[in-house]
Amino acid sequence: MPGITDLPPTFTTDTALARGIHPRALYAARDAGVIAELSHGVFRRTDAPPASFPDLLAVSFRSRTAIVCLLSAATAYDLTDEIPLAVQIAVPRSSRPPRILLPPTQVFRFEPSTFEVGLTYIEAAPGELIRIYDPVRTVVDLMRLRHRIGEPTALAALHRYLRRRDARPAELLKTAAALRVYGPVLHAVDVASAG
Repeated sequence: MPGITDLPPTFTTDTALARGIHPRALYAARDAGVIAELSHGVFRRTDAPPASFPDLLAVSFRSRTAIVCLLSAATAYDLTDEIPLAVQIAVPRSSRPPRILLPPTQVFRFEPSTFEVGLTYIEAAPGELIRIYDPVRTVVDLMRLRHRIGEPTALAALHRYLRRRDARPAELLKTAAALRVYGPVLHAVDVASAG
């Protein structure tokens, strides 16, 4: 189909329209299997290299300010064996949360003053970066929201993080202090170190 192969590997309807591709041609390409619809208005060319994290990629195209967090981030960093039922993202408390049905998405509203603490990027597909919290922030957030996520899950992620070669316990405590959860994280680190 003319024009489709000129699009980036992952793109939105708006990108296709801006490149002169008519909506009928876009949906014909989808129906022919030339592109796959990852989420409403987000597509990926089927000739593109496979995405490591297609759901995270789709959600980040739907909400450019969102940051992948909690179990979704823990899964990406191999800090948990749990598979989240929904992509978990954070948005600033002051912003309107996105409504994304496909893939299923769970939105958490974080404090704007600390929203970008621990922000980093990972490659969700070759050459395509998404916003995600780093392992330290991920563990601290799991501890901070352990009443919602589950204390065993949070503690398991913390223990798995501390066993990594690149673990930075001092950075973990510094981030915990910034997010006002220093006491529980310090206690959990002490228990993990003693065991």
